[in-house]
Amino acid sequence: MSTTGEVTGRRGRGRRIILWRHGQTAWNVERRFQGTTDVELTETGIGQARRAARLLASLGPDAIVSSDLRRAADTAAQLAALTSLEVIRDEALRETYAGVWQGLTHEEIIARHGEEYAAWRRGEPVRRGGGELETEVADRAAPVVLRHAEKLPEDGTLVVVSHGGTIRTTIGRLLGLESRHWESLGGLTNCCWSVLGEGARGWRLLEHNAGTLPEPVLGDDD
Repeated sequence: MSTTGEVTGRRGRGRRIILWRHGQTAWNVERRFQGTTDVELTETGIGQARRAARLLASLGPDAIVSSDLRRAADTAAQLAALTSLEVIRDEALRETYAGVWQGLTHEEIIARHGEEYAAWRRGEPVRRGGGELETEVADRAAPVVLRHAEKLPEDGTLVVVSHGGTIRTTIGRLLGLESRHWESLGGLTNCCWSVLGEGARGWRLLEHNAGTLPEPVLGDDD
């Protein structure tokens, strides 16, 4: 367990959830929809995970939970190696299942399923490729995150290693946003993360698509 709590402003600040996207895969580079396909990290992705893990380890996480897909589990393993924490794998944290979209490039999806893609971009509930609705992804992922967060000690930190779409829908659900607004959160770069903090009125988004250590908010909005 890290003892850097006083340095990072940990004491008295409530529980934190760090939602960390996996490192780069070959399908990311090719802009190919992965979904639940079990694609492994590239060498670049492994390097990204090692760098990010060094930063996240300095925050003294108390628990790590990960999607069971290799790209997430192997990313989580880098943090586990530095913290000696066990990685709890849960298939509920997998990426959105997208049926026939999986394996297609961005251009192929637009060419073959243009109307479906446009409807999804407008915020309509769409089963992309005949797969899951975004609300269904949140239904399975958000309770897992909350269950592990509830086990944290006071001011504890949970690291959740998952996928871009799953992280976005989980954040939207935990913030109480309507599902049509989830896309406004934007995506996460490979091996970047978002931070949720426990506030008086529920969870708050403190950092989004971050790749550096969080800084305290100094101002009237804290």
